[in-house]
Order: sequence, then structure tokens, then C-alpha cells
Amino acid sequence: QVQFVESGGGLVQLGGSLTLSCAASGSLSNIRVMGWYRQVPGKAREIVAYMENGKAPIYIDSVKDRFTISRDNATNTVDLQMNSLKLEDAAMYYCNRVPPYFGWGQGTQVTVSS
Repeated sequence: QVQFVESGGGLVQLGGSLTLSCAASGSLSNIRVMGWYRQVPGKAREIVAYMENGKAPIYIDSVKDRFTISRDNATNTVDLQMNSLKLEDAAMYYCNRVPPYFGWGQGTQVTVSS
């Protein structure tokens, strides 16, 4: 069972940047697709970006050209670089396999202020 610990969230001004990091307790080499998800209260968790080993990452339209996902199987980490943050990017962010399989971590909160 792999566990994830997300970090890097915080309060940022509109248009600002944050880098989220996800540390896995086990090897990511065996997990074909890893992704970042987000959830706001009252709404379902949604996938934001995901990356398959050796392939180009995929993004939802609303974050394309602003977010960059990267994974490092050597350090078992998955990062999400977020630029030009918008109010609608505010959410709790999680990482997990795609589709989700392992338990969810505590997430890291991203708050965007105007």
C-alpha cells in the first residue's frame, strides 16, 4: 500500500505561483499513471493533470498552459507547478494513481486571494 503526503500549498495572490509536491511512501516506478486532483467543498474531486511513465502529461483545459506536472521515479515524488493562479484554482489538492486506487492523503490547501 502506497501512501501520499502532499505539501506546498498556501495563500497566494491572484496571478501568483505555487509548487505542490507529493511524496510517495513506495516506489512510483510501478505506478503507470500518477496525477494531481483537486476538490472544493460541495463538489466532486476532479483530476487536474496526470502523467504516465515516459509519456507527455495531460491537463484539463482550465489549467493548460498554466500548470506543469512532473514526476521523479528516483525520488518517488510528483510535483505540480502552478502559475497564473486564478480564483477558481482554490481547492484542496491531492495526488494519487490514475484512476485512484490507494488511499487519499491529507491534501494541501491552495487559497487564492484577490
